[in-house]
Amino acid sequence: MKHAPSPHAFTIPVRVYYEDTDAAGVVYYANYLRYFERCRTEWMRSLGHGQADFNREEGLAFVVRRVAVDYLKPARLDDALTVGLEVEKLGRAQVVVRQFVLRDGEELVTGSVQIACVDLKKMKSAAIPDYLLAKLETLQ
Repeated sequence: MKHAPSPHAFTIPVRVYYEDTDAAGVVYYANYLRYFERCRTEWMRSLGHGQADFNREEGLAFVVRRVAVDYLKPARLDDALTVGLEVEKLGRAQVVVRQFVLRDGEELVTGSVQIACVDLKKMKSAAIPDYLLAKLETLQ
């Protein structure tokens, strides 16, 4: 199935290495979550907010609250992949993103990831700062 990311999608290239695969040379299913995480990290960095700085300066962090993944086709050793995300829903303290993995435009994996903003000292839900929320709103 071909996937056309929205104009607001953020993507990164990922190469499949031997360490990513099982004995058959197929990407181990849990490694797609690593690819998703890497994409979200680079997405935040592209918005001007590296996670370490956000944690230190704001005392806040984004944590995964929920993940649902559909594995459609396997990726294999040496494949050049595109890993991306699109903002699906934006709340005051949460963001839901649709994440995907493509090979030559064909969708291999798709998922929905709900991330929540939390206060690191209290470990409780916290509002996304207004300056960041404004940037996120432009990506819907």
